[in-house]
Parts: sequence; structure tokens; C-alpha cells
Amino acid sequence: MIGLSVDSNASHLAWLYDIYLKTGIKVPFPIIADLNGAVARKYGMISNEMSTTQTVRNVFIIDDKGIVRAIFVYPMNVGRCIPEILRTVEALQTADKCKASTPANWVQGNPLIQSSPQTYDELLKRVQEIEENRNGMSWYLSFKNNCVTDDKEVAKKDKA
Repeated sequence: MIGLSVDSNASHLAWLYDIYLKTGIKVPFPIIADLNGAVARKYGMISNEMSTTQTVRNVFIIDDKGIVRAIFVYPMNVGRCIPEILRTVEALQTADKCKASTPANWVQGNPLIQSSPQTYDELLKRVQEIEENRNGMSWYLSFKNNCVTDDKEVAKKDKA
């Protein structure tokens, strides 16, 4: 995690110290002072319609390859939803690892949407699977429950 703010370094230090005094929590990530707003403007974090100097609250989820996978934009007067941000990170990681999609309102443990078949033979196999397992509505919308996402569990299964 990295924080970016158009406030000064002194302001960041005071904010971090205040959090520590009131909660006992040390913020474990760096906060970058972007005093002239150059970085904030490049990432669309300043809404000129609202203000030329105040940032909106943005959250960028960037994967290990440097690809922006999700962006949340909150107005100044609305706090971020940390559970939704964490759910999104978990959904992205699960979907990638399991080569599937997560449906609306997905949380860990819920079924995933299987990738669509790419050939007619795969389509016929999927239809048969749905009839046998009752795990879908159509060849293009079927679900799976059996994706293991815990690396320790995967290692155990590989050794067995």
C-alpha cells in the first residue's frame, strides 16, 4: 500500500501521529506528499469541477505486474469502504487463481462462475455437467465450488 496526498509531509506526520495516539495503530505504509498535485492530476484524483486543489478519495488496486485492476473513487465527503476494497482484492486473487469470475456480491466461499466454453465440444460437455451436477443455468452460466485458493492446501494436494 502507498498513500498519496497533496498535503505536506509535516501534515502527514501529524496525521500519522494522531492516529497512533488515538488508536495505538502505526500506519504501515508510506504516504507520499504531492504538494503541487502533479501525480494526483495524472491519476484523475483532482476533480476540477469541484476544486482545483482538493483531491477526491481514490483507491487503485494494482497487481504485481503493475496493471490497474480496479479503481474506487469517493467524493471528499464519503469515507472509503474498507470491507469492499478487501473483498475486491480477494475476488481478483481468487478469480485469477481459479480462472473463473466472481458474481455480484461474491464473498469467499461462494461459488464462482466458470469461464465459458471455447469450443462446441466443450459446450456439450458443460451442458452434460450442468445436467448431472445442477450447477448452472445454461452452458454460458455455470458455477464451481471446488477451487482451492490457499497455497498451503494446494501444496498438500500436490504432495498427496
